[in-house]
Amino acid sequence: MTNEQIIILIFAVVAVVVANFVRNRYRHEFIVTEGYAGLLYHEGKLTGTLAAGRHVRWGKNYRVALVETRKTLLQVVGQEVLSADNVGVKLSVVLTTQIVDAAKSVQAADNHAAHIYSATQTAVRTIVAGLTLEALLTQRVAIGVQLRDLVAPQAEAVGVQVHAVEVRDVMLPGELRKAFSEVLKAKQEGQAALERARGESAALRNLANAARLIEGQPALATLRFLQTLEASNAGQTFVMNDLSALLPSLSSRGAKPSTPEPEET
Repeated sequence: MTNEQIIILIFAVVAVVVANFVRNRYRHEFIVTEGYAGLLYHEGKLTGTLAAGRHVRWGKNYRVALVETRKTLLQVVGQEVLSADNVGVKLSVVLTTQIVDAAKSVQAADNHAAHIYSATQTAVRTIVAGLTLEALLTQRVAIGVQLRDLVAPQAEAVGVQVHAVEVRDVMLPGELRKAFSEVLKAKQEGQAALERARGESAALRNLANAARLIEGQPALATLRFLQTLEASNAGQTFVMNDLSALLPSLSSRGAKPSTPEPEET
């Protein structure tokens, strides 16, 4: 091996070592998984947002912070609020939220979830104070829409979209729950009594119609009696001395005329 070849080999080895050094020190590779957004920081300054996939950056002092962008549920526990008719109630609310601007969600507020939580509590107090207890119990869907309209602008200010707001529970004081249970029970009992009365009225009308039919056509009573005997199928023997009541048609028939006796000549 000549001196020139040795020098070339030395330069090649040095080049490989330098390239590996530069690569290890200044090349940064980041992987962002689905359902997350990567916030790219360079020397502590946010420089951009990385989508899902593989990303390479050259330089020093790069780092990536992952922010979840999937839909999440935020539950706001019940807080006691006075309704328009001065009844203390507790509403528990569940919000379906999703981060749509990862950079804003970490820059606009130190804790975007706490920010939305507080905004929801304020909205609940505002809406409940203007509704009666009956409206709170019967208009949950409409209340959820109103809550979303109030919370959505404040959530967007921190990079979060509110997809839906659902009123899960309306909790009442113990005495009031008992009163509502008694009212509901009374309504159900009254409904059952009304249905029974309707059934009895219908049965009486049917009986009256049947009586009018039998009065006009007495033979129907006989047919109905025979059907009853057949349906009972009890294997019993009935002995009746007088069938005129059951066979009125017999009474209408005259007895056979007797054969006239021959006259004597």
